[in-house]
Amino acid sequence: MSAKLTIIGTSLPNMPWEDKPVGYNEVLWRHSGNPVIDTNPIPCAQSIYNSAVIPFAGAFVGVFRVDYKSCMPFLHTGTSNDGLQWDIEHERIQFICDDPEIATMTYAYDPRVCKIEDDYYITWCNCYHGPTIGVARTRDFKTIYQMENSYLPFNRNGVLFPRKIKGKFLMLNRPSDNGHTPFGDIFLSESDDMIHWGRHRFVMGAGGQWWQGTKVGAGPNPIETTEGWLLIYHGVLNTCNGFVYNMGAALLDIDKPWKVLHRTNRYILNPELPYETTGKTPNVAFPCAALVDALTGRIAIYYGGADTYTCIAYTQIDELIDFIKANSEVF
Repeated sequence: MSAKLTIIGTSLPNMPWEDKPVGYNEVLWRHSGNPVIDTNPIPCAQSIYNSAVIPFAGAFVGVFRVDYKSCMPFLHTGTSNDGLQWDIEHERIQFICDDPEIATMTYAYDPRVCKIEDDYYITWCNCYHGPTIGVARTRDFKTIYQMENSYLPFNRNGVLFPRKIKGKFLMLNRPSDNGHTPFGDIFLSESDDMIHWGRHRFVMGAGGQWWQGTKVGAGPNPIETTEGWLLIYHGVLNTCNGFVYNMGAALLDIDKPWKVLHRTNRYILNPELPYETTGKTPNVAFPCAALVDALTGRIAIYYGGADTYTCIAYTQIDELIDFIKANSEVF
C-alpha cells in the first residue's frame, strides 16, 4: 500500500515525528521525550491533558484541558512552532456568547478542534445541567464564539468530521450518564447548521473483547483515507482495580460513516509506562488529537496519560491500516 495514496489531505512537514525504534514490533510507538507537557505547567494548573492540537498559520495551536488547583477543568489556548514545546495562555478562554442561558461556564474539559471550510470548531464536554457537548467557532483562536450546546445531557466525546458529507456536518458522540460512565457506545449525528442535531445513527458499541468491554469513545477527528475514515478511539476495560483506558482503531465507510468496515480486535496502545499508569487517574491513554502528513503518511497522536500528562505516539498510515485489517472484526 502506498502511503502517498492513502491519506486524503495536505503535507505537514513540520509536524512532530520520530522513526520507529529498531526492533520494536507494535503499530504505535511513543515519543521518546514523553510527556511533552508535565505537571504544573502554568501557575494556575496542576495538570494539562486530554487536549486538542491542530496546524495553524504555519505552526500549531492547541486548545488545552487545564485542571486548576481547585481540581476544576477549563479550556486554555496555546501555540507551538514544533508541536512539542508549548506556550500556553495563563488565562482561560473567554468565549463570546450572546445567550446568558448557556454562557455560564461551570467546567469545560476534553476538547477537540476541527477545521471545516474556513472555520475552526471547538467541541468539548460542557456543563448544562450535566455534561453535554459544547461548541464554539473561531478563525484566529483569539475571538471565539460559543454556540448552542449540541445535545441534551448526558453526552461526551463530541468529535466532528473535517468536511461536510452530503451537505451535512457530522459529529460522533457518546450518550452517557452523570457519573464516571460505566457504559457507552458511539453514535453519529448530523446537522445543517451546527446547531440543530438529529438523524442519530449507531456506529459501534462496547464489548467483544475485554480491553473495550465497558465503553468506547471517539478520539481525534476522523482521518480521511482511500480506505475509509480512520477513527482512533478509546476502549475501556473494567478491572477489580478500576478502569483501564486503551486505544483502538477502526475504518468507517467514506459516505456512510456510521457503518464500520473494520475494527481492531486488540488494542493499538495500552497504558504501560509510568506517565500512563501513575497519576490522578491511573492506567489511562486517552487520544484527543492527531497531526497528519499526507505526503509521507505520518501520524502523531496526542493523548492524555493518567489524567495528568500530555503525550504523543506515532504511527504510519499504511502500517496502521494493514494492522486494522489483519486484526479486525469485519462488519
